[in-house]
Amino acid sequence: MKRIEKVSLILVLVLVSGLLIFATTYESKDKLEKTAVSSYFPASANFAGENTPLKISDVSERLDRELIVNINLHASTILAIKRANRAFPIIEPILKKNGIPDDFKYLAVIESGLVNAVSPAGARGVWQFMPETAKERGMEVNDIVDERYNLEKSTQAACSYFLSAKAKFGTWTLAAASYNGGMAGVNRQMESQKETNYYDLLLTEETSRYVFRILALKEIMKNPDKFGFSLGNEELYSNLPTKKIEIDSSITDLADFAKAQGINYKILKIHNPWLRDKKLDNTTGKKYSIEIPLSGY
Repeated sequence: MKRIEKVSLILVLVLVSGLLIFATTYESKDKLEKTAVSSYFPASANFAGENTPLKISDVSERLDRELIVNINLHASTILAIKRANRAFPIIEPILKKNGIPDDFKYLAVIESGLVNAVSPAGARGVWQFMPETAKERGMEVNDIVDERYNLEKSTQAACSYFLSAKAKFGTWTLAAASYNGGMAGVNRQMESQKETNYYDLLLTEETSRYVFRILALKEIMKNPDKFGFSLGNEELYSNLPTKKIEIDSSITDLADFAKAQGINYKILKIHNPWLRDKKLDNTTGKKYSIEIPLSGY
C-alpha cells in the first residue's frame, strides 16, 4: 500500500513540475515574441518609390498580416535572407541596366524563395515563368535547354515584362501586381471597378496579397535585426568564383565534359541548371555560356 502511495506521489510531483515548466517556458516565449515584434510595423512604406497608403484601414491590415506571417515563417525567411546574398548580386545589376526599380528583386523572393522552384501549374525558375510566356520573352524552353533556370536570362525576361506592364498601367505597383494577376486580368478589374490604383482595387485573394507580400519581405530583409533575424556574414550563402566557357556545338556526354573541366556532373548541373538533359544537342551553332566553378569543390 505504501509503495502505491509513494508511486502516486511521485507521479503527482512529475505532473505538477511539468505544468510549471510548461507555463514558465510559454510565458518566457510569449514575452520574447512580444519584445521582438513590439515595434515591427513601419511608419511608412513604398514600393518602387510609390507610396503605400497606410492610413487606409484595410491597407494597413493587409500589410500587417503579411509582416506577421513572414516574421513567424522563421525557416523560409532565414533561407531567403541567406540566398539573397547569392542571388541579389546577379539580379540587381540586370534590374538597374533595364531601368527597373531595385524593389522588384523582392518579387523574386515571394515567387520562388530564390530557388529554381517548380509550380503545380508548370511555372519554373526563380521568376516562375510558364513555358509559353518564357518563349514570348525570348527564352529557350525544351527538354534539352530550359533558360527559365538561368538566373541571368530569366531576370532579363522578367525586366522585359515589367517594362511592358509599366507602359500599360503607368505605375510600378500595378506592374508588379499584374505579374501575378496577368495584364488582362488586372486591366479587366480596373475597367469594371473604374479604379486606377492597386490599393483601391478588389482583386483575387492571391493578387490582393501579392504586393503586400513584397512589401513585407522588403521590410524584413532590409531590417533583419529588427525582426530577430540576426545572421552573420559567414552564415550567408555566397557565389563561388567561376569561369565561363562558350560552346557553339553539341556535347554528347555532359558527365565526360564535366570531368574534362576538373569537376563532376553534379557540380556542372548545380552551376548550370538550365542544362536539362545528360547531353547538349546544338545543331544550329547557337552560343551557350557554361559556368565552371574555380573553387569550393
